[in-house]
Amino acid sequence: MDIKIYQVDAFASKVFEGNPAAVCPLDSWLCDDILQKIAQENNLSETAFFVPNGQGFHLRWFTPKEEVELCGHATLAAAHVLFQHLNFTHNTIEFMTLSGKLAVSRVASGYSMSFPASVATPLEPSVLLQQGLGVTPKQVLKAFDYIVVLENEAQVKTITPDYSKLQQLDLRGVVVTAPGDEVDFVSRCFFPKLDVNEDPVTGSAHCELAPFWAKMFNRTNLVGKQLSQRTGIVNCQVQDKRVILLGQAVDYMTGTITINESI
Repeated sequence: MDIKIYQVDAFASKVFEGNPAAVCPLDSWLCDDILQKIAQENNLSETAFFVPNGQGFHLRWFTPKEEVELCGHATLAAAHVLFQHLNFTHNTIEFMTLSGKLAVSRVASGYSMSFPASVATPLEPSVLLQQGLGVTPKQVLKAFDYIVVLENEAQVKTITPDYSKLQQLDLRGVVVTAPGDEVDFVSRCFFPKLDVNEDPVTGSAHCELAPFWAKMFNRTNLVGKQLSQRTGIVNCQVQDKRVILLGQAVDYMTGTITINESI
């Protein structure tokens, strides 16, 4: 059995930037065990799989460890493959996912993605969270990740997490953020529970960050920068209960996965 695979750098204007994702178009679903093994073999933060579903597609995302409910950069990569390689002719693609319907459109600056907004609620930081980050937060909030607000960009850049402690937390991961020096806000994202210690550019985290910073700055259009080693820019627009993420994507590699049917 041969499966086409594309590796795409998402939220990037050139290769070796942004967040790499693998994309595997399928005619029908393979068993979950095979999907998970492919993601583990790829050893990227996310591998996206999709199958046709009426006029749109059913989309799923797997880290090397498990399936996740929402992933921004791999959605961007999947749309890029459909538009650039698989001759999708409409301007908007609709994906059905574990987070509901997601739409990706071609725009002049790249791709526009409509995702559900996640409004974080404040809480007191736990001792474990503070030990895991080695800093005293200005504020901590809870959405599907812990959102840890620091004073400035320099603090975000220099933080050195203890991943063994962060792995013990109950939520998906920890997103550290602060006002940016040259952009509206900066962030770093840590997901050791998913075998992704630090994610390069995390679209789903901006569904939590954009509503928070929109309230802080009292405006709906924001520019975020993720301060990973690869870095990446995410333009955000908050629209009621949705967040519009704008980004680009570029091809890195195409290939074929060969699987022995006896597996």
